[in-house]
Amino acid sequence: MATTRRMFCFVLVMVLMGCCCSAKIYKVGDSKGWTAKHGTYYDWAKRNEFQVGDSLMFQYDGNVNDVTQVSSRLEYQFCNSLSPKAVYNTGYHFFITSNHSQCVAGQKLVILVVHDHPIPPPPPPRKILPFGKDYKVGDSNEWRVPEESDFYSKWSEEKQFHVGDNLLFYYNDQVDDVLEINSDIEFKSCDTASPVDVHNAGQDLIRLMKPGVRYFITSKTGHCEAGLKLRVVVRPLSKSVPKKMQLSPFDRFINWLHESFRPHPHH
Repeated sequence: MATTRRMFCFVLVMVLMGCCCSAKIYKVGDSKGWTAKHGTYYDWAKRNEFQVGDSLMFQYDGNVNDVTQVSSRLEYQFCNSLSPKAVYNTGYHFFITSNHSQCVAGQKLVILVVHDHPIPPPPPPRKILPFGKDYKVGDSNEWRVPEESDFYSKWSEEKQFHVGDNLLFYYNDQVDDVLEINSDIEFKSCDTASPVDVHNAGQDLIRLMKPGVRYFITSKTGHCEAGLKLRVVVRPLSKSVPKKMQLSPFDRFINWLHESFRPHPHH
């Protein structure tokens, strides 16, 4: 018996408020549609410029695929569809299929949406930070109870963190989590009563947005006391940053795509 193919057409309208007279409709992947094609969507997104009011049209086989929007570049990179995002706005948008094998094969899309204006107005300071370095916390040890209680202290002291850098926490979410806390006192006493933020996805990206000291521990009993705690000193932006900040949002976005998501040939 022949398999019935359910062809779906899903349109996502990227609107903040009002209506844009120059709105466009983009068929994702053009003639290829929404399917597993390695490198297709990187090149497709690079060719287009998306604005508020534009629409993305996804055409695909409903027996095999769907359209899942995820929140971060970490979820995008690792095809993690466990916590899909359902809010549309300006900024970066990440789309994958929840069919993991199809996503790994290249069925993923990241785009930048800008305001409906030839030259977008200057964004607030928090949005013009350059893309800094990514630090995998603990390196090969990742985020787990260390053999030596001062392991993460030494790991942090050997590095210089700046505004715009990212901390990547990898861990077993059945065993540990990541709590950000306020003060040195809470850090020393492993006080989990009033965390600033809680992360428990197993793959967490935390951006360092301003200079100062950041404190991270785990809520799991005995783990923090055994050394699973991290103190990070974040330095201000370097003097060379203003030149990077003069790039347009789209240019910064393309640079980020080039550095983070350029497809590599399979060997």
